[in-house]
Amino acid sequence: MRALLVCSMMFLYVYSSANAEGEILSMKARSDIIDQTLSQRFETVLPHIMRRENIDMWVIMSREYNEDPVLKTMLPSTWISARRHTMLVIYDKGEGKPLERLAVARYAVADSFEKAWDKEKQPNQFKALADIIEKRNPKKIAINVSEDFALADGMSSSEKSKFMASLPDEFESRVVSGERLAIGWLETRSDMEMEYYPILTQIGHNLIATAFSNEVVTPGVTTTDDVIWWLRDQTTALGLTNWFHPTVSIQRADTEEFDQIKAFSKRPEKNIIQPGDLIHVDFGITYLRLNTDQQQHAYILMPGETDAPSYLKKALANANRLQDILTGNFSEGLSGNEILMRSRNQAISEGIKPAIYTHPLGFHGHAAGPTIGMWDAQEGVPVKGDYPMYENTVYSIELNAATMVKEWNKEVRIMLEEDAFFDGKSVSYLDGRQTKFHLISSPSN
Repeated sequence: MRALLVCSMMFLYVYSSANAEGEILSMKARSDIIDQTLSQRFETVLPHIMRRENIDMWVIMSREYNEDPVLKTMLPSTWISARRHTMLVIYDKGEGKPLERLAVARYAVADSFEKAWDKEKQPNQFKALADIIEKRNPKKIAINVSEDFALADGMSSSEKSKFMASLPDEFESRVVSGERLAIGWLETRSDMEMEYYPILTQIGHNLIATAFSNEVVTPGVTTTDDVIWWLRDQTTALGLTNWFHPTVSIQRADTEEFDQIKAFSKRPEKNIIQPGDLIHVDFGITYLRLNTDQQQHAYILMPGETDAPSYLKKALANANRLQDILTGNFSEGLSGNEILMRSRNQAISEGIKPAIYTHPLGFHGHAAGPTIGMWDAQEGVPVKGDYPMYENTVYSIELNAATMVKEWNKEVRIMLEEDAFFDGKSVSYLDGRQTKFHLISSPSN
C-alpha cells in the first residue's frame, strides 16, 4: 500500500508539471474552453444539422434536476443544471443568418440564450412559449421525443402534454420528433473539440500505462481491485471524473474459459496478479465535457522473460488486424449494421474470429449515433444499428479477436478499445493504439 501511495505522489507530480503546459487545465481555464467550444458549436454545428434535417425550430425544455440530455450539453459551463423550468427555443431564420436562441425562462442562459419571458407581463410560461412560436410561424417544430434513442427522448410526458395543449391548433400538426436533430447535435464534433480530444485520450493512455507498470503492480501481491482503485483515485486527484467504474480482468494458463459477463462485471475480488498473466483494463474519463473509453492489455513477465510470448503477440496482431478491417469499412451513409456485417465477413474470410461492439463517443460514453454491433448481438442491432454514419464523428473502436493458444489449451481474447475520429473519408486514432503489450516485471526479473 505504501508503494501505491508513493507511486500516486510521483504520478501527480508529473501531471502538476504538465499543468503548466496546458495538458490538464485549471477549472477556470476549462470553463473558458467549454464556453468557447459551445459558442462555436452554435455557430457552425447546429445550423448545419438543422438544415440537413429540414427543421427550422427546436424546442427543448427541462425542469431542474430532470434535465433533457441534450439541454445539458447546451448549458454554459457555470450552469450545473436547468433552473426552475428552463425552456429553450432555437429558430433558424434562414441561410446566411445566425440562429435565434431564446430562453423562455426566468433567466437568460448566460450568453447562449437570450431571456425571452417576462413573468410579470405573462404569468403562464407555456403561453409565453406559444406566443413566441406563433410570432415566428415555423414550418416544423422539433421536440425531443423518441421511442428508440434515449438521448433524444428528453421531453417528459407531462411537459409534452402541456406543450401540445398550449399551441394554437394550426401548429399542432407541425410538431415532429427531433430524434435525428438531437443525435446529429450530440454526435457531431466541432473543430475546437477536436483540438482537445487527443489530449484527453492521451491522459487516459498515460494513466493506463502507469497502472500497467511496476509502479503500481507487484506480481504476487497486487490485486485487480488494487489497480482499479488506483485508477479511480488518480482520476479524482487530477480533477477528472470516470463515467463508469473501471474493470481489470485476468486471462491465464488455466482451465477457466473466457466469460464476457464475468470479465466486465462479476469479477472475483482479491484476484492476485501473477507472473504469466495477461491482464486487461477497461477505463474511461471525462474532461471538457468529452469522454474516453479505452481497453488495453499487459503481460506479466515470467522469471527469465524479457518479452511476451510469441503466441500472445500473434493474438494481439489478430486483434489489430480486426481494427484495421473495421475502420477500413467506415463510410459516410452506411449504417452501423452494414459496417458490422461487412467487417465480420471480411474478418472471418481472413481466419479471424471477431466480436465487434463499437459505439459513438462524445458528450456521453455510450453516445448518440450508429451502433456497430453489441457483444451479444453480432447479427446487428435493430434501429440503432440502422442509423447512418456521418462525418466529423468520434467512435470507440471496441472489439475482440479470439485466438486459439495451444500453449494454454484454450482461446485467448484480445479485447481492445481505442478512440478514433472519422472525418467522412478515413479514420484516425486520437492518440494511437496499442500494438505492443505493456510489460510488467516479476520480482526475480
